[in-house]
Amino acid sequence: MTSIANIGDEIIFKKGIAGIVEKVNDNSVIVKITENPTKEEYRGNITVVAHKNYKIINKKK
Repeated sequence: MTSIANIGDEIIFKKGIAGIVEKVNDNSVIVKITENPTKEEYRGNITVVAHKNYKIINKKK
């Protein structure tokens, strides 16, 4: 079972892109991107990531 992130958790997804969870939805999270080592660009540095497509790297305390 995939662990679901909470608001404020740091996650990593798709080719090493990292970000902070801003909103949790039923099937996905909205993420503010903090690190993007790829050439991909995201409007406003925000994107939606499905729960199955990310890994939590730092839980908010």
